[in-house]
Amino acid sequence: MTSKPEFSCLTFCAVVLAAVAVAAPAALAQGRPANAPRYDLKTEVTLNGSVEAVEPVTPAGSGRGWRGLGGTHITLRTESAEAVQVHLGPTAYLAEQQLAVQMGDRVRVVGSRITLDGDSVVIAREVTKGGRTWTLRDGSGLPLWRGGRGRGRQ
Repeated sequence: MTSKPEFSCLTFCAVVLAAVAVAAPAALAQGRPANAPRYDLKTEVTLNGSVEAVEPVTPAGSGRGWRGLGGTHITLRTESAEAVQVHLGPTAYLAEQQLAVQMGDRVRVVGSRITLDGDSVVIAREVTKGGRTWTLRDGSGLPLWRGGRGRGRQ
């Protein structure tokens, strides 16, 4: 009779582990839509230029922001005169890291250039302004505001 309680405890643990294994990926995916843009290391670029516009973006009703990229966006006029749309990250996270950009600021952006709805967009991984560098994503492109290592300012 001593084997029944042990078997029940073992069965209970196995059921809990199975439930966690099934539920964890679904819980992680909830914060990001399946079609949300992804950082692509193969398309990483470094851009230098002047900020032409700063736009905090969160359209009414969606909560996801511009094309699935909610947060703060800038238009960067590069040294080659190209106007590039750059997604920095969630506005609250940028404020927490004390990263503020304004029109006219000279910045360096390292990020992934992707095509979104036919337009070229850069998802920033690192921003340098005035000799300070803020890391927004880790080396593999995962956002630090999701609890990644390092969490920001250097």
